[in-house]
Amino acid sequence: MAEIVLTAGVPHTPLLWRLLREPIPDDLVSVASNYDRFRELLATARPDVIVLVASDHFRQLATSNMPAFMIGKAEEMRGTHPNEERAFGLPFVTVPGDPEVARVVLGHHQLPAGFDFAFSDEPWLDHAFMVPLLYLTPQLDVPVVPVYTNTNAPPIPSARRFVELGTYLRTSLLQSSLRRRVAIIGTGHLAFELGGPRQFLGTSPDPEFDGLACEWMAEGRGEEAVEACSFERLVGAGNLTFQFLNFLTCLAAAGGRPATIAEATPCRFGNEPFFAWEAE
Repeated sequence: MAEIVLTAGVPHTPLLWRLLREPIPDDLVSVASNYDRFRELLATARPDVIVLVASDHFRQLATSNMPAFMIGKAEEMRGTHPNEERAFGLPFVTVPGDPEVARVVLGHHQLPAGFDFAFSDEPWLDHAFMVPLLYLTPQLDVPVVPVYTNTNAPPIPSARRFVELGTYLRTSLLQSSLRRRVAIIGTGHLAFELGGPRQFLGTSPDPEFDGLACEWMAEGRGEEAVEACSFERLVGAGNLTFQFLNFLTCLAAAGGRPATIAEATPCRFGNEPFFAWEAE
């Protein structure tokens, strides 16, 4: 059977790619240090594959055809879209996939009960996937199964649905016949606003939400998080705070247990999330 050797949550703010260069700005030193720390955690875990839970930013998917959840099942995937190369300096890359693990998640010949996944044989990874991969696996030598979630185009799946996704990923992998060491990594934001009046103020648009989010992870309070993360509460914390829901998937994929690391790292973009559930 597969073994889950690490579950983690990290940020993917694309502007970090240009900024985390020596000399690193003072307000970003802790962010760079945490990426280094999580890269070491992943190297120590020695995964054979990464199941990466992230949200496309209207680059591959659009409101004319927006699945709630989609699995990429290609042997190779393109990374970085042209506008991201221009805007953020992200490199064009090729990322290896693991179709066998993707088929386990998809249910082989029949979709699993409770999840009608969309799927793609030609996934194209945007910065939500590439920023974590470039920092955590700089050689891009660990195969990836991308799990796309819709956190950007209402109607958005409920917080409970993201928890159910994490539980399903955990169960399907642990019960599979594949011999794989699996890392499940989610990426998103805490309270975050883009394009609105609270964008990049140097502080979080909702410090109270960020504090609660870290408590939910640190204490394994998934049910409390589900009850608190209504559409109205999330949008009130900032228009991209919905991407926090990917971390509820991580909490559930870790069996709902308390995180061993739960930090909101302050920087010019607000608070950047770093969560980890090391192997039991």
